[in-house]
Amino acid sequence: MLFEPKFKDRQEAGIVLSEQLTEYANRGDVIVLALPRGGVPVAFEVAKRLTLPLDVFIVRKLGVPGQEEFAFGAIASGGVQVLNDDLVHALRLPPEMIDRVAKREEIELKRREISFRGKRPPPNVADKTVILVDDGLATGATMRAAVKALKTQQPKMIVVAVPVASKQACDEFREPADVWAVCAVTPELFYGVGMWYQNFEQTTDAEVKALLAAAGNNLSKKVHASQNR
Repeated sequence: MLFEPKFKDRQEAGIVLSEQLTEYANRGDVIVLALPRGGVPVAFEVAKRLTLPLDVFIVRKLGVPGQEEFAFGAIASGGVQVLNDDLVHALRLPPEMIDRVAKREEIELKRREISFRGKRPPPNVADKTVILVDDGLATGATMRAAVKALKTQQPKMIVVAVPVASKQACDEFREPADVWAVCAVTPELFYGVGMWYQNFEQTTDAEVKALLAAAGNNLSKKVHASQNR
């Protein structure tokens, strides 16, 4: 075996990641947004330890038919679509196939928005620093879609934060002036995000909703306690 998993699970990964984000703790102009579903347990630990609000930002990968985990792009809330043009051209993916996959994922994106947020409106991120969390970065397609969509809402700064990433993917988010990347681990031999977790079981919708509710309760209790000191 050429490597050992770095994290026991997403919870431990979030704890490790939070230690690299302490400069943002207890700030009223910062919010943590998680990419569901796998990013939510990671972001929950970050938000809890830094006393920051937590919400979700919905993004869906566009997978090659028959190889759905092999993403040629992604879509995000707000009608944003990001394509890996080199991959699209290399695989000769026809526009009608891309549209078909995008429409299917749009249905799931809207379902998740209703399931996770209900009637609660999306958070206002204008002029705020957004810590955008996922459980890892491989190609970066999903995160690129999220960043592009968030920029339309005019945040002050976007911090892409993940426990593990390929060095190439992490470096890509260190170039724009209004985006920064915090990647806890960038192994030389990456293999894939799941390889760096002992437990990488899929996060369920129920777990996402429970964590969002718990995060809101945690923040309310801490704010209330600080006001009563």
